[in-house]
Amino acid sequence: MTRSPLKTEKTPDQRFKPYTVYKDSGVEWLGKIPMRWELKRLKYVAPLRLEKLSTKPDEAAYVGLENVESWTGRLLLDKQPETVDSVVAAFCPGDVLFGKLRPYLAKAARPDFAGVCTSEILPFRPSGENSQSYVTYCLLNAPYIKWLESLTYGTKMPRVSPEQVSNSFMPAPPPAEQRVIAAFLDRETAKIDALVAKKKMLIEMLQEKRMALITRAVTKGLDPNVPMKDSGIEWLGEIPEHWRSLALKRIGDFQAGAGFPDDEQGIQDEEIPFFKVGDMGAPGNEREMLVHQHSVSRATARRLGAFVFPAGTIVFAKVGAALLLNRRRLVTRPSCIDNNMMGFMPEHCDSEWAMYWLSELDMGELANPGAVPSVNEGQMRDSPAAIPPPSEQRACAAFLDRETSKIDALITKVREAIDRLKEYRTALISAAVTGKIDVRDALDKT
Repeated sequence: MTRSPLKTEKTPDQRFKPYTVYKDSGVEWLGKIPMRWELKRLKYVAPLRLEKLSTKPDEAAYVGLENVESWTGRLLLDKQPETVDSVVAAFCPGDVLFGKLRPYLAKAARPDFAGVCTSEILPFRPSGENSQSYVTYCLLNAPYIKWLESLTYGTKMPRVSPEQVSNSFMPAPPPAEQRVIAAFLDRETAKIDALVAKKKMLIEMLQEKRMALITRAVTKGLDPNVPMKDSGIEWLGEIPEHWRSLALKRIGDFQAGAGFPDDEQGIQDEEIPFFKVGDMGAPGNEREMLVHQHSVSRATARRLGAFVFPAGTIVFAKVGAALLLNRRRLVTRPSCIDNNMMGFMPEHCDSEWAMYWLSELDMGELANPGAVPSVNEGQMRDSPAAIPPPSEQRACAAFLDRETSKIDALITKVREAIDRLKEYRTALISAAVTGKIDVRDALDKT
């Protein structure tokens, strides 16, 4: 082992200094650790609990991968399944729960109650005076997670084995120091989480303001002094006196998308983009459908029976959870869409205005009742709309383009700030549990 002061390592916050003397851990992802710390396999710090159950005991709290928030370790237990069919593992207060599937390796939790968990979660029990919280933070260490990801096996559900996790190395300071580090991280991450929560509330307020702006413009117009009349539609109320109340089928038509066989997907250089419902959430497609992962030729579209929607069509999800997201997107070139989507083709109205009007509709309220929400072309065609003259449609769309872009820019900045806070949180945990920063005196400072 070599002794050397850590002077070149970057720390996430210059308030915290490194330890005085370090040694090489011999573990590539870990690097140097403080001289007084030990390097131990996880199974010697927190042995794996092997108690398996074939069924879920009555009244026992259940923790699935969906109940553990990634990177934070928060337990989200508001939704409990009525039945649990898979083999489960038992855990006790003080255990550490760790997800072994690759998409969920960043899930580690520290329950303060007894219960059972999915067999895809590994329960570890810290031995002796080892700290549950410190072990949890170690399992949330980003370099450790990245290293474990390189060990995963399997194609459908890549995972690490219990032995791989148990035999992995972790830095092990004395138990008293583990508790100090965990207390420091509890305090600092709570501050960060509180800031993130406030920024998320700000985003919600901005989104509500955006929606209220659209609602006001498309239902009442831009002139607050214009004479009003009853629209005859309960939820719509009064509209400007010179507007018309018409069914959407009077100003355009709706058309559902087509099935898209797997063996036709993945081609990107054909003439016609073929959008799937997930493409509406892709970066670059926040308003207009500009980015595509699939395309077809016109001959292929005819063979598949896929309707080619013209530029200016407004597309949206028509079935499933995606419908409830209430996303509307504008097609800028002739395109096909899959059978989970529907398109509105404006014929007697401005397409930009039509997109804002459709954004006003809550698909969840329109959807057919049942386990899987859905809307059909008939429902959409008969939906009412308050129609201003063409010149007002264009003015309304231009106004909303300008004002919503300002709100969208603010939302983007807030989301970027949230991302930076999350990155700082991750870096702080990593630095503290690997000894890159010395936090032993930090709890006494404000």
